[in-house]
Amino acid sequence: MNPTTPLTPTAPVAEGDGEKKTAENAATDTAGAKDAAERPETAGRLDKADTEPADRGDGAEQGFDLDEDLDDGLDDGGSDKESAGLGTAAAAVVSVGLGIVSLTGAWSGRVAAERETLIGQIKTSSGGSAAQQISEIYGDAWHATALVNGLFGIVALLVGCYVLVRPAFGAPSAHPQAGWVRAVAKGGIALGVIGVLVSVGMYFDLIVALPTAAATTAGS
Repeated sequence: MNPTTPLTPTAPVAEGDGEKKTAENAATDTAGAKDAAERPETAGRLDKADTEPADRGDGAEQGFDLDEDLDDGLDDGGSDKESAGLGTAAAAVVSVGLGIVSLTGAWSGRVAAERETLIGQIKTSSGGSAAQQISEIYGDAWHATALVNGLFGIVALLVGCYVLVRPAFGAPSAHPQAGWVRAVAKGGIALGVIGVLVSVGMYFDLIVALPTAAATTAGS
């Protein structure tokens, strides 16, 4: 038979000893963590870790703000260009309308003609020759109508020229002026020129002369 090795007796463990050792180990770990946190290199790493999320958040917010500002700037630029394009298109249409008025006449021209007719009647009411009556009643009214129509033609000419030369001034646009706008503006210029020429011819009696009174025979 082999001799048996006697077992070494162990000291009994009281019930509170295990909990006491656990508490001591926990306290030791807490103290070690506190010491490590108080070290300069460890404190720097912890501070960096605490600030990084905030910095990333601020950067994201700044990037979002920059995107919004960029979008707002693009929207404003697009709206300004659109407004300028609509303005020139409207001016081209107005030029054509004024050119048509210079050829067909307007109510303001009729009012001016009627006024000159009334003035002529007042002047010749006390008597006057036939030539004077023709000049005061008919000729002045004719000239007043030609003058008003000529003013409409000049305005049509100026507005049409403005539409054509507008792209040459200010900031260059990414989109060229529409072809139909230029065509309409040129039409307005042509109508304005024709209206001015007709008005000048009427005012100076170059197209149609004033009627003349027949000479009376002596002794009649």
